[in-house]
Amino acid sequence: MLSNDFSLDAKSIHKLSSKGLSPKSLKEQIDEDLEFLLELWHSQGLEILKQQGSFYFATKFMPLHDATFCIVDIETNGSKIEKHQIIEIAALKIKGNKIIGTFDSLVNCKEINPHITEITGISVEDTKDAPALKNVMYDFKNFLADSVFVAHDVKFDYKFISQSIQKVGLAPLLNRSLCSLSLAERTIASYRYALSYLNESFSLHPSATHHRAMSDVLTTYELFKLSLANLDKSLGKSIESVEDIIKFSKEGKILKRPKFDPLLLVEGQK
Repeated sequence: MLSNDFSLDAKSIHKLSSKGLSPKSLKEQIDEDLEFLLELWHSQGLEILKQQGSFYFATKFMPLHDATFCIVDIETNGSKIEKHQIIEIAALKIKGNKIIGTFDSLVNCKEINPHITEITGISVEDTKDAPALKNVMYDFKNFLADSVFVAHDVKFDYKFISQSIQKVGLAPLLNRSLCSLSLAERTIASYRYALSYLNESFSLHPSATHHRAMSDVLTTYELFKLSLANLDKSLGKSIESVEDIIKFSKEGKILKRPKFDPLLLVEGQK
């Protein structure tokens, strides 16, 4: 097992988030000192603790109101990490639905396709005085710490950032993550779940500039609060911990979508 990897099998990862993993099962999958790896994993954003003889993700016992969530968005000059990079990154740290920290930075970039500039409004000229990727990734990793990583369609942002962090010589992210799109599908009835559509439907962030990182983060923050409010109404105390909401976002019943686009119906009535 590589010391910067979290290559436990899927069954073990599930046990860490639910009924616990025995020390024997954990040790069978690692080739290094357990205490060292627990510290290393914590430095990568993942805390694992021992309770009543078994190991668990710390988020298994963390109430939602005590958890720190980090809502993240990136803009990139393409989708392939091998030849593209982050050109803007923004994040909000929230606890108890209140903002406790912000992170926002352009990233120096030598080449941005005109199509990307058209979508984001970000040009090479805009980034000429911005810090290098290495500096931004170091600062962002420190900002993120062991927060729960939240993004709209989280897989892309999480993977691209983790790979970018590796590009500059740091170990990959291991933070627990939560997809605001998947959570919205289970808490908010909508015809579509693209962030721009949800923003228009629910007036989440009226002054939003879509495809700018901080603007999309603020929109996602409002969406996350709406999801949590609806979660409380529909499920109440069955969702108590961070792991409860992560599980619900993946396995909870997806709400039925309207048959017709209500925004088009409103447009047709004008």
